[in-house]
Amino acid sequence: MTRAFLFRGLVLVALAALIHAQDNKTPLTVDEAKKLRNPIPFSQKSIKQGHGVFVRYCTSCHGNDGKATVDVVADATDLTAPKTWKNGTTEGEIFRSIREGEGASMPAFKGQIPQQEDVWHLVNFIISLWPEDMRPPLHDDK
Repeated sequence: MTRAFLFRGLVLVALAALIHAQDNKTPLTVDEAKKLRNPIPFSQKSIKQGHGVFVRYCTSCHGNDGKATVDVVADATDLTAPKTWKNGTTEGEIFRSIREGEGASMPAFKGQIPQQEDVWHLVNFIISLWPEDMRPPLHDDK
């Protein structure tokens, strides 16, 4: 097989996964989520937009700082400590956890956050809470 053929195949798989992710009615599998890449650059503008989504939907369980302290929900994930996460730390896995939920302790937000772009901004905000050496480099806002 040629490189061009393999590249086209990979692009088609990625496109199919992205289209599937845009469909709120079809559950996103873990394997599909692992293939997803955030279409929104990790930038200050995106992080700020994601923070707005976080404040609206996430602080009641994860706290204002994302640390899920005792005064919040006992089972909530500390978003500042990705090494302790049980459901994956890729962009797609974070997207899936938000959209589909994770059992009784993490509800699905696909009904409350219908715009996929907002979920991706939220993913960027969550990643911004990680230790600095684990974060991707910031893109310039344009």
